[in-house]
Amino acid sequence: MREAELYKTLTDQRVQCRLCNHFCIVAKGEAGTCGVRTNRDGKLFTLVDDKVAALGVDPVEKKPLFHFMPGTRTLSFATMGCNLSCSFCQNFSLSQPPRNGQMPMGQAASPAQLVASALEHDCGSISYTYSEPTVFFELIEPTATLAVDKGLKNIMVSNGFMSPECLDRLGPIIHAANIDLKSFSEDFYKDQCGARLAPVLENLKRIRELGWWLEVTTLVIPGLNDSDQELADIAGFIAEELGIDVPWHVSRFHPDFEKQDVGPTSVATLERAWAIGEAAGLQYVYTGNVPGHDAESTRCPGCGTVVVSRRGFTITGSDLKDGACAKCGQIIAGVDL
Repeated sequence: MREAELYKTLTDQRVQCRLCNHFCIVAKGEAGTCGVRTNRDGKLFTLVDDKVAALGVDPVEKKPLFHFMPGTRTLSFATMGCNLSCSFCQNFSLSQPPRNGQMPMGQAASPAQLVASALEHDCGSISYTYSEPTVFFELIEPTATLAVDKGLKNIMVSNGFMSPECLDRLGPIIHAANIDLKSFSEDFYKDQCGARLAPVLENLKRIRELGWWLEVTTLVIPGLNDSDQELADIAGFIAEELGIDVPWHVSRFHPDFEKQDVGPTSVATLERAWAIGEAAGLQYVYTGNVPGHDAESTRCPGCGTVVVSRRGFTITGSDLKDGACAKCGQIIAGVDL
């Protein structure tokens, strides 16, 4: 356990955490909303500064990032904990226990060990993922800094609810992000996630300003966020505020956590979401969690040729030449394509 970053002291041994947009006021002996930051005698401490609870080597496409160093491997890790309480969480066994008072579990791992592991496994990047990386900021910052020194890139897979101060600190050392835009409804964020929509939208715009490569994911949940209007609102925001070259992944929901009574998203619904994204002018829209679907592949926005073929997280073919469509020469947006 070490003293946390990004907090300020208040009166009566209270502190205010400045790591995410909850800006929790934490009394002595209490923990913040995430459950992994606790007030000890008027100082805020993190309980997950080195407790790695999940670790693996993934294709970068699994994040999902389809336009950032495609075909490469990324060392992915997480601690326990999350600052949201999504009723449909598909990593709830990792993200939610600390919110319910359970002490975070994990194996001690230093930034040097994590970077060495990435290099040993021939990874081009390190991904802070699985749970919510914001809550293990104190492990991300030194790991990402060392990773840059060793020639690696850094990726965040996040709910996008971090504070402006957090984004400013991470700005120079993160290279790409996939951010969940879970809904375009404040009520949805409040009722289903215990959060707010507005800060996520502001952070998405800020991430573009920081120059990170950005892709956006929406888990399409039957009856909750799958209306034509809501999907059009999300697609319109991406097109108008982030750019038509920002990829949008519309992913299939499966019953989990508190939403066991909701069935899987139909393929037809994902195809409807895909069409709505195309109609909004987005150049790269993908269906997720439907291996073998045609909309997993990248088409040239100029001529329609399939320039990268995928099945699941595997690239099965490429018709790119120096980052451009080999047929018509249209540049395909991305990094190291």
